[in-house]
Amino acid sequence: MVSTDTKKSAGKTALYKRLRNVLRKFSIARKYFVYNYRVSIARKFAAFAAQKLLEHPFDVVVAPASLTEVAFLDTDIPIVLVEDATFALLHNYYPQYSNLTQSSVRTMNAISERAIKKANLLIYTTEWAARSAVEDYHADQQKVHVVPMGANFEHIPPKEIIQERKKFDRCRLLFVGVDWQRKGGPIAFETLLSLEEMGIETELIICGCTPPNSFLHKSMRVIPFLDKNDESQRNELAHLYLTSDFLLLPTRSECFGLVFCEANAFGLPVITTQTGGVPEVVRNGENGFVLPFNAKGAEYAQVIARIYREDEQYAELVKSSRAAYDTRLNWDNWGKTVNTLITGMLHRESDYEISDISSPIH
Repeated sequence: MVSTDTKKSAGKTALYKRLRNVLRKFSIARKYFVYNYRVSIARKFAAFAAQKLLEHPFDVVVAPASLTEVAFLDTDIPIVLVEDATFALLHNYYPQYSNLTQSSVRTMNAISERAIKKANLLIYTTEWAARSAVEDYHADQQKVHVVPMGANFEHIPPKEIIQERKKFDRCRLLFVGVDWQRKGGPIAFETLLSLEEMGIETELIICGCTPPNSFLHKSMRVIPFLDKNDESQRNELAHLYLTSDFLLLPTRSECFGLVFCEANAFGLPVITTQTGGVPEVVRNGENGFVLPFNAKGAEYAQVIARIYREDEQYAELVKSSRAAYDTRLNWDNWGKTVNTLITGMLHRESDYEISDISSPIH
């Protein structure tokens, strides 16, 4: 059975998609504006949220990726914003936030600044994002904290099993992403060709998208989509992590990358790009390697070949990759840290109210 709220939500999503398509058709000089970052929509979101808050008593509002919903929200309940980037960072970095009208840029910046100022606590996944909140939107540094997220798998293999994994006779590269171009698919393909030229038998597994027809190779396998909500498909993805040698993702733009946490949960070293918040998630020599943004497939192949050819080095990288997950890239750590931050925030808010009420009248 589908609830009324679910039907309404689906209806709204369809409406916004149609609205977006219409608005884009009428764009001027091929410039666009982001349809869901509009003051009118932000006010409607806020009104809807305010009504929900009246239905039950709440101590805190936790708002993941909800700048628009929070910007005009009128409530005395403390608000915790959870984000992986700011608009200032996304603008002209992600394709969907590029080539925007000046009006759209002004609106998105205004909504972002309003929401950031309204929040009692701001939690970002990286220093890269947190620094932008302070520098670009004048966030109170005392409210800003960095807490990495984790792997979206309910069941993670025991560390003992992961530490026993060995590299395969054929170097297996796993590419996971829904956007072939943005995730650096062409560079991953170049890497496959370069490794074979170096005499290393290689297999490239593409999961989550279908490359253009120009990217075909006998050693490339494509799995267009796996749904984690389906147990068998979720298990298939887990099997891919377990039976690959490297996660190869030469991403062109990335705020954090949950896929890195997932790979490390399975002891899979990551080979990726120095861009966005990635260098804070993947640390050279600890849980993988981060290459310069302008690196080509041949350079990725050299890094992979060097590690793959050294059994001991590869085994140590597997162990330290899993250790990165165990110590900092997991949801338990995120939950405990955020719980501590929220508890501290609530205590401070309570102390402030008592102090304010009991302060002498002048």
